[in-house]
Formats: sequence, C-alpha cells, structure tokens
Amino acid sequence: MTHQARKRFGQNFLVDEGVVESIVRAIAPASGENVVEIGPGLSALTQPLLRSLDRLTVIEIDRDLAARLRKTYPPDRLVVVEDDVLKVDFSALGDKLRIVGNLPYNISSPLLFHLMPYAGQVVDQHFMLQREVIDRMVAKPSSSDYSRLSVMLQSRYHMVKLFDVQPEAFDPPPRVVSAIVRMTPLPEDRPQPLSFHAFEQVVLKSFAQRRKMLRRGLAEWAGSIDWTGLGIPETARAEELSVAQFIALSDSLFAKGVLKG
Repeated sequence: MTHQARKRFGQNFLVDEGVVESIVRAIAPASGENVVEIGPGLSALTQPLLRSLDRLTVIEIDRDLAARLRKTYPPDRLVVVEDDVLKVDFSALGDKLRIVGNLPYNISSPLLFHLMPYAGQVVDQHFMLQREVIDRMVAKPSSSDYSRLSVMLQSRYHMVKLFDVQPEAFDPPPRVVSAIVRMTPLPEDRPQPLSFHAFEQVVLKSFAQRRKMLRRGLAEWAGSIDWTGLGIPETARAEELSVAQFIALSDSLFAKGVLKG
C-alpha cells in the first residue's frame, strides 16, 4: 500500500539508500542505546537503525504511518509515540537520549527550541534540515547567516554541519537542498546566563532590527548598558556579538534589575 505525502505534515520521504547509509554511519547507533527518531515516515532510517539497536522509540504524527509502523515492527523493538512532536515531553523518554530525524522543515526552528530544555538528558542529536537553516545554526559572528537561531543554539550545543543532501534523494523532492547536522549539548560548566529568560529577551530584541546599531535596537535599555565595561562598541550590530558577549550583556541588565528572570 502506497502512502501519499501530506503537505500539512511537511512530508518528504528519504528514498536514496546511499544517503541513508551515510546518515546511519554518522549516527553510529549501538546496542543498548536510547535512540528516539522523530518523523520515521516510511522507515527509511528506522529499519537500518533497528539493525544495530535493541529497541527504538519513534514519534509520528500521521496516524496512518503510525498504524503501518505498529504492523511492521514488534512492540518490544519499536515503541510508537503517536503525537505532535512539539507537544512531546522528552523527559518522559529516559536519559542519555540520542535523537535523530528527518525533521519537517515547516516546524524546524520551533522544534529545535522545543528540544533545548531537555538538552541535559541528551547525548547528541543528528538531524536532516533545510541547508539554509543549518548554515544559520552553525554560523560565526559577523557572517550574513549569523542570527538569533545561531546565538540561542550555540549557547547550548556544539554543532557541526556534516554533509549536504540533494532534493532528488527524496520523494517528493523538496525545492531546497538539505543537510545533516550533529548537535552535542555543551557540558554543565559551559558559560551560562544568570537568567535564560533575560538572555532570550536580549537576543530576540537585538536581532529584531539587525541592520540597526544595538544602541538603537536596544534603545529602551541603552541607558543602563555599560558599553565600555562590557567591551562592546556602541556602534556594534547584533551580528557582531559573540554568544559570550550576549550572555554578558543580558547578565548586566538582569543584575541591574532592568530585565526580570
């Protein structure tokens, strides 16, 4: 029985076996590991992952595909969570999670942010995403791709773009080139903001008008910012600041009571 890809779920099924092999090789799954696959679809990754794993948990929103998975694999090998991944509580899935998936491109950024609070119980994440999104995720300061997404994710993960995947590797082929990224949570002793909420506010507001100098973009707080003490030129724009500088800036505003936690 064939399955028609559903646009509302952003379905593009991976069909190139060479690409599948490359992804599984990059993940390097091993017996006993706690692996969670997001959007298993037609089992392109599911099947090869199960060759190395004792058990695999998959999250699938499409009820027809979820039913197909339950019929295809025994429940002691494949645990099917039929739900919207943006609503899934990953803390209920155990520790030392290795999360993988060909992510629906229409929810990629919300999903990456949804996963951030669970990073403490994650070993690593391997995702296929639109190449343009991955370029932003791994971008360095002062580059055109450096953005709010870059700063927020780099504050929590070490990320490496592994390789590109061309549209013809999918059915139906998307209109964009895809890529694979590896995300490894940074250790507990990483630089952390005093208030994550304050940090989030500063980064969001800074990039809201990225062409403006920060002293204008952050005009309502500018009078409370010690630019010289923070080592940030008043003429700086958001894309010029490192993650550490954004943390220092938000910590300063939080410590002065300008921003609440």
